[in-house]
Amino acid sequence: MSSKRCRSWSARFAVLIGVASAGLAMTATAQAEPLWPGGPDIPGVPAIIQPPPPAPVLAPCTAEKARACMRLSTNEAWLMDDGKTIYGPTPISHGRPGYESHVGVFDVDFKREDFWSTMHNAPMKWAVFFDGDIATHIGPLEEQSHGCIRMSPEGAEEFYRYLNPGDIIEVVA
Repeated sequence: MSSKRCRSWSARFAVLIGVASAGLAMTATAQAEPLWPGGPDIPGVPAIIQPPPPAPVLAPCTAEKARACMRLSTNEAWLMDDGKTIYGPTPISHGRPGYESHVGVFDVDFKREDFWSTMHNAPMKWAVFFDGDIATHIGPLEEQSHGCIRMSPEGAEEFYRYLNPGDIIEVVA
């Protein structure tokens, strides 16, 4: 293409772009109706109503600095930070008659990712010990234990990763 033809084409293209831009500018300023119903800041058009945020999950424990809460009557457990629930509720099961889980405020003694119970000859994956030989760990939720707090694999791992020796656990009825 010759340079004269190229300049001529470029000039025509520039004119077309200018006309199109001017047309768009005129259309945009002449727009009287919103682009969509309930559009932003349009007088006389109601704003889109947003649903309220979900209510915060509240754990029933009140012990100062509790980092874990377990309620035996509903078989639920939560992780907490500064009084706020950050995980849960997660399902649990607890001690059977004659081996009831204790209610109270305890501190985490130690934890083991893979613990073997010599007393019951059974694995206790993600074990967090908080009341002597009582711990949270993976276990069947449909059965009661010999005092331990059994949890789903996900729940037990969350508790194991979050809690450390010295942290406060509260167990309520």
